[in-house]
Amino acid sequence: MKPLVLLDTPALYYRAFYSVPDSIVNADGHPVNAVRGVLDTIAQMVRRFDTDRVIATMDADWRPAFRTAIMPEYKAARVKDEEAGTEIPPELAVQLPIMNRVLTAAGIPIAEVAGTEADDVIATMAAQSKTPVIIVSPDRDLLALLDSSAEVSVLRPRKGGEWEALAQTDLPTAYGVPDGARYRELAALRGDPSDGLPGAPGIGEKTAATLLENFGSLESIVKAAKAGVKTGGLSPKRAATIIEVEESLYKTLEVMRCLTDVEHGIDLDRVPNSFDRAGVEAAAEGQNIRRSVDNLTSALESVSGTAGAASAQSAAPGSTATASPPSKSAESAESTVRNGTDGSWAQSRLVGFDLETTGIEPATARIVTAAFVDSADQVRTWLADPGIEIPESARAVHGITTEFAQANGAAATQVISELCAEFAALREEGAVVVGHNVVYDLSVMAAEVARHRPDIDFPSIIPTIVDTFVVDKHIYPYRKGKRTLIETAKTYRVELLDAHDAAADALAALDISRALAEKSTEISAMSNDEIMAAQADWKRSQAAGLQAWLRKKGTAEAVVDGSWPMS
Repeated sequence: MKPLVLLDTPALYYRAFYSVPDSIVNADGHPVNAVRGVLDTIAQMVRRFDTDRVIATMDADWRPAFRTAIMPEYKAARVKDEEAGTEIPPELAVQLPIMNRVLTAAGIPIAEVAGTEADDVIATMAAQSKTPVIIVSPDRDLLALLDSSAEVSVLRPRKGGEWEALAQTDLPTAYGVPDGARYRELAALRGDPSDGLPGAPGIGEKTAATLLENFGSLESIVKAAKAGVKTGGLSPKRAATIIEVEESLYKTLEVMRCLTDVEHGIDLDRVPNSFDRAGVEAAAEGQNIRRSVDNLTSALESVSGTAGAASAQSAAPGSTATASPPSKSAESAESTVRNGTDGSWAQSRLVGFDLETTGIEPATARIVTAAFVDSADQVRTWLADPGIEIPESARAVHGITTEFAQANGAAATQVISELCAEFAALREEGAVVVGHNVVYDLSVMAAEVARHRPDIDFPSIIPTIVDTFVVDKHIYPYRKGKRTLIETAKTYRVELLDAHDAAADALAALDISRALAEKSTEISAMSNDEIMAAQADWKRSQAAGLQAWLRKKGTAEAVVDGSWPMS
């Protein structure tokens, strides 16, 4: 069974409300930024983890009585409406029913339990789940749920569209504590003024981690302070502070403890609910959220298989591709250009392509995820078990851990076979495959084919390729700044929803290719054969220019490979 994604929905819609521009409004003139942000986040998660098993947890009571009975000041500073006792701004409140209607129609259960917060529902479901759980939340408090006895991870949004994935094994490096229980004690010492949790004055996160490392637990720290211990980071001043706030610390610890036995009424094994396309359309009517709704719909369909593409479910064991790539004896390895195509490449079927891998060296990198994208609602994705450890540097980019890939990915040989089948089918059709710096992706593919399917002649199945990196550099050779996908997307005002997600990157490259075609009628008029030959020339020229520049700057032995479309 696929992993279960638990959304800390209140934290996510607040984050979207304050970070997504509110310039887009619905037919009633109300902003829909929170709705758009949440829907886009869910689509990212569905694609990222190749699962439609998503639950949106909610706060039935954001200041539960059982917590305010322990600490009356809990979240008291957040109350916006004293009479109603709510923290929700009216501009946000009007968006929540819209969001709930879309989620319900899309088959995403909404879970809230009277008298509890979303955290309590999440903790209960995480404890009950028989499959890996990914908690999506910006709230650090949920790191307290990380435990070696359960396969739970927390995915936190960071700046620049990046995500930080944390499992129990990451806590020692990230926070200096061994597990979720100790993290909760660290958080109690550190405090959280926004929640009305005072902590121990003068003791920050690093000091708290040091004390816990040296004494083992909050209880032991308190005992040491009372015993007059002056080692292990426990100075007389700190000891006095801890003794003074002892009662408050234990109350904070109790307030932060999540319930794990709430009656949420959802059968986790039967998630998701049925998808109601007509209901989704009705919920989106007049709300000006069409792009986000289409994005979510395509993501859900791509992993559930309802989009009709066999490869959409390729991360599931046993899935097969429908086209057979030729063997080395079937066609000459010298042919990398599809011949006989009429019209221009820009008038052909354009398909975005991207890989996320284990490293930056094509010869040794292994595929982790892959995507072919026709549009926001036509996406085919793969998740592979690369067969090797995913380095931390790679995981920091795409957020996929070795454990997750091993548990949920298809065998590398199966994924490579299906990707080759897709390439062969696209070549046969005369389609154009688009990518950004696609020489890297195709070089990785070539190495993986040689590794897992040496019987396949990969160069012979490559269709017409458009590399937005090469074409952009040819059109604007002197533009300053980086030419990464993120920066190039900004240049052409292309929306990149989740950088380093294979489907999102492929879609962005696809949109950039259309923008490039509009910029140059000469280039857009080229045939498939002509654009391939031109890019090979441009790449050689660009490489020669960069090599000359590097040598001029003092790197006398610099060599820049001008091979294209593969190195």
